[in-house]
Amino acid sequence: MFKIWNIEKIIEDTLEMHHLDINYEINNKLPVPMSYNVSTTTIKFNYLQVNGYISKIRIKETDENLVKIMLYHVIGYYIDFKKNKHDLRTLKYGEDDEIAMLKTTIETNAWEYGRTLVPEPLLQSYDQVRELDKELINGRLTNI
Repeated sequence: MFKIWNIEKIIEDTLEMHHLDINYEINNKLPVPMSYNVSTTTIKFNYLQVNGYISKIRIKETDENLVKIMLYHVIGYYIDFKKNKHDLRTLKYGEDDEIAMLKTTIETNAWEYGRTLVPEPLLQSYDQVRELDKELINGRLTNI
């Protein structure tokens, strides 16, 4: 099991390496491995969820690199919200199709923007995790 301090160190080092002014904190009640809060500019992570996600994504990659891949995806949300001013009221007040379209746009952007920071040796694994993540969301991944 990957420890809290290992995840914190990866986040710290990655944010520092890219000169990103993003806060981070552990949140053991978070229902996902990592998330980005646009209002507080904070990455939150749940180390139990991170470990669960790692166990579901079965590719030949170290746990450390899988955490980095998750982190780059989450940093992609940060970049997306810096570059695009999404009307987040749509998520609360929009029609179902508008909500789905905005969520898809934000998710696609997060993966694309996050990919721009991924070191070359991790690009193939990042793309692989992106595809497996889609399958996890759609409930089709057989190894969970």
